[in-house]
Amino acid sequence: MDNYDVKQFQEDLQEFHISLSSYQMEQFISYYEMLIEKNKVMNLTAITEFDEVLKKHFLDSLSLVKVCDLEDDISLLDIGTGAGFPGIPLKIVFPNLKITLLDSLQKRVHFLEEVINHLKLENVKALHGRAEDFAKPNMLREQFDLCVSRAVANLSTLSEYCLPYVKVGGSFISYKSEKVFEEIEQANYAVKVLGGKVVDEIGFTLPSSDIYRNLVIIRKCNNTPKQYPRKAGTASKNPL
Repeated sequence: MDNYDVKQFQEDLQEFHISLSSYQMEQFISYYEMLIEKNKVMNLTAITEFDEVLKKHFLDSLSLVKVCDLEDDISLLDIGTGAGFPGIPLKIVFPNLKITLLDSLQKRVHFLEEVINHLKLENVKALHGRAEDFAKPNMLREQFDLCVSRAVANLSTLSEYCLPYVKVGGSFISYKSEKVFEEIEQANYAVKVLGGKVVDEIGFTLPSSDIYRNLVIIRKCNNTPKQYPRKAGTASKNPL
């Protein structure tokens, strides 16, 4: 850990009212090192500089604290998690969370399993599959308090992927990197059809930066009709 300057990261986390133990900081550094090593043989991230990973991946993932109390025993699904964002950083800081990571690429899931084992994370599992695959009634449908996604897709499509997994009374929160007023307007019909309601959107810049971020909060008000999500690829090709 002595090889890395984490002072700015610690100061940034204070703005989120987060303070890390030395063990948690070591977990983040180990995660960074595993990410960079694996990135040599497969495409996990275009961002590789230590400070940038801390800011644009780790801190960004943890910005969820701006809209959620994560101290409770919450079941959380991270759809399209990629290299583990936001799920792994959230798990490191809030070990009480019960986290499921879902990704469509088997190689990424193998990497996530290596990270989970190496960091000794409990109550977290990585699943290989598309968002449509596990939303059946006898699988993970409406099983989660919270579903999150940093995946790049329009809000209508993401809502069809994510809302079927959320319990009534739970929430789907979409991480966005731009202003989203127009996107929310376009997604309102889809969100309503899927049993949800956009209740808030929070725009902010990441601490000590000019990096703009947005969290869109969608409450699950009613059960999602059984025909959703539609078969693989439909939601992205033909959004509601």
